[in-house]
Amino acid sequence: MKRLFTIVSLLVLSKFSAQTWATEDQYIQKFAKYAVEEMEKYKIPASITLAQGLLETGGGQSRLALEGKNHFGIKCKEDWTGKTMKHTDDAPNECFRVYDDPRQSYEDHSIFLSTRKYYANLFNLDMKDYKAWATGLKKAGYATNPRYASILIGKIERYKLYEFDNTNSKEALYAVLKLYPDLKDDRAFMAQLEPEKYTRKVKEPVTVEVPYKQTSYAQQQKRVERIKTKAEILNTILIKSHPNDGLKYIIIPEDTNVEFIAKKFKISESKLMKWNELESDVLKKNEIVFLESKNSDGITATYKAEAGEDMHDIAQKFGIKLNKLYAKNRMDEGQKPSAGQVIYLIDKKPRN
Repeated sequence: MKRLFTIVSLLVLSKFSAQTWATEDQYIQKFAKYAVEEMEKYKIPASITLAQGLLETGGGQSRLALEGKNHFGIKCKEDWTGKTMKHTDDAPNECFRVYDDPRQSYEDHSIFLSTRKYYANLFNLDMKDYKAWATGLKKAGYATNPRYASILIGKIERYKLYEFDNTNSKEALYAVLKLYPDLKDDRAFMAQLEPEKYTRKVKEPVTVEVPYKQTSYAQQQKRVERIKTKAEILNTILIKSHPNDGLKYIIIPEDTNVEFIAKKFKISESKLMKWNELESDVLKKNEIVFLESKNSDGITATYKAEAGEDMHDIAQKFGIKLNKLYAKNRMDEGQKPSAGQVIYLIDKKPRN
């Protein structure tokens, strides 16, 4: 009897899980149309755009994609005037663009590739030669991973993304259905494909009058809101691992002081002051604080200083000792970089 129950249970479970797609499949089903639209406008293979989106977002699950609708990891740069968010990538708290809609992220990616001179040679390639495009992106310096081209090609071939290089925006969803035929039973997907068939007639809205009480909003707020105290926020601090050789650091979530951090992590105040080259014991919100001595070098060769940044900001961002950073760039202590100035993080700046 138990065996029979087990078999029946498995059959039931298999029925309900038959259309449970993997994360990357869901991403393709949702965003393939955007990639095809961009291909039509900017002549970038849809397979390449979609594979890059898959890789950059981890199948749509990255923090940048979920919170910032940023699918290609595009940073703020000097010309960005839209919304931003802080995210740790090559360094902690880097500035990334935030979009209102993922479609904007897809178009921004197209603009990024089509307007940068070092990607110009890509547009001389056959638009259906995804292997040449993947190799060309790596050669142009799009990514530092030596396997970047082969990873893109692997995703394109695994999911047959090259099919989207042979379609157009009007037929893109049919191309998705060809790759995932079980979507024919998915009402939400089919409603996109055949909206006239799946759109229900909406009844006229009915207005219902609700008596207004002057105190109702305030009472509701008291029930649903819980305001964290400063101490509670500070107690949520987590130790992070810096990209520069795994250095231990934290990001200050609320204004505090060195004494509090020293007691919390059982490190002397003098060490924290020395390791972080602090001139004051006041720590501001979003400030980076290292819990061990920083390194003499960064992990990337150079960095362009942003407006308002000083050398201490850059030293903290990349986990480099401040005196070493000054020396590498042949700068005097206290000297500030100008916006866009190339800062050397590993080797010493060449003499003019």
